[in-house]
Amino acid sequence: MIVIKYGGHALPTPGTKDPVIALIAEVVRDQGDVVLVHGGGPQINEELAIHGIAGDFIAGYRKTPPEVFAVVQKVLSGDVLRTLVNQFVSEGVNTVGLSAGDGGLIRAVRMQPIVDGAPVDIGLVGQVSSVDPSVLHTLLAANFFPVISPVAVSGTGEGLNLNADIAAGAIAGALAADEIIFMTDVPGIFRDFPNPDSLISSIQSAELAQLLPIFAEGMIPKVEAALSAIAAGVKRARIIDGRDVVNLESALRGEGGTVILP
Repeated sequence: MIVIKYGGHALPTPGTKDPVIALIAEVVRDQGDVVLVHGGGPQINEELAIHGIAGDFIAGYRKTPPEVFAVVQKVLSGDVLRTLVNQFVSEGVNTVGLSAGDGGLIRAVRMQPIVDGAPVDIGLVGQVSSVDPSVLHTLLAANFFPVISPVAVSGTGEGLNLNADIAAGAIAGALAADEIIFMTDVPGIFRDFPNPDSLISSIQSAELAQLLPIFAEGMIPKVEAALSAIAAGVKRARIIDGRDVVNLESALRGEGGTVILP
């Protein structure tokens, strides 16, 4: 079982063939048991700019008042999800697109990150409260390929924006996946970003947890997601630059990027 977090930076232009999509499709056809969770940060930023809405981040999470959530939901569970489903269908993969709240997959509560020792209200941003992968087991058993947008729902029916890395890590943990691959726009985890000589090739989760305070905001959710996935029983997590298909090919061979081990 492999869970892939597909970053919005890697999203292909609609109607164009993308080698990364083709490779993932090949893996799905050959072995099955693959689940993809996508992001869409750049696409959300573009849509917010069109509407003249500010896109602020706090502690690595997108501040999401109701007007931002409306854009987030439209982009993630609409434009990006459908683009990816369409691409995989064109590759001959029997794909099903769903949001993280569908089928009871993820239930969430509002989160308040701690900034300078105090909780901060960042709006309709979710923190995973429970994961039930039953719907994914059902789809996989029927030879469907699940593609998931990180829009969850609370127990009271409130839509919540999940960080895609956190959603992917939670799903991988619930599935007891063999591996989760985070496809992003950097080669992996750096001890001293962007010094290329400081790229970490392999690290155990306990050591990575100790390094967490040194990372920049954008890397924090990825590291937290990798650590939570490992803690839940995932055998390994790998962070790669997903914009080049060569890096994904290497990751599928167990090479490249930064691998996090128990």
